[in-house]
Amino acid sequence: QVQLVESGGGSVQSGGSLKLSCVASTSLTAYCMGWFRQVPGMEREGVAAINNNGLTRYRDSVLGRFTISRDDAKNMVYLQMNSLDSEDTAMYYCAGGSDWWCPNLRIFRPNYWGQGTQVTVSS
Repeated sequence: QVQLVESGGGSVQSGGSLKLSCVASTSLTAYCMGWFRQVPGMEREGVAAINNNGLTRYRDSVLGRFTISRDDAKNMVYLQMNSLDSEDTAMYYCAGGSDWWCPNLRIFRPNYWGQGTQVTVSS
């Protein structure tokens, strides 16, 4: 069982930046790691993912603004979010999946989830 704990969420004005962090209870080298987000009443959506070879995937709306990274030596995954917009407001979840190559975000089905960290962007 992999436990994931997110941090770094908060409130920021439109155009601002936040960096989310996720620490895992075990080694992440065998997992595709990603970030998802969810707004109440909406489906959870994939934001970004990264495999242990550094391959990254992003949803179109965050491409060029968000950067996912990982530090396997520290069991950490990060999401740097720049140029934030009110449409980025959501609960953000760290997730890990045994599909280590990282499939397309639309079909990525993680096995493990964190509890989430809230990101609120005000205009």
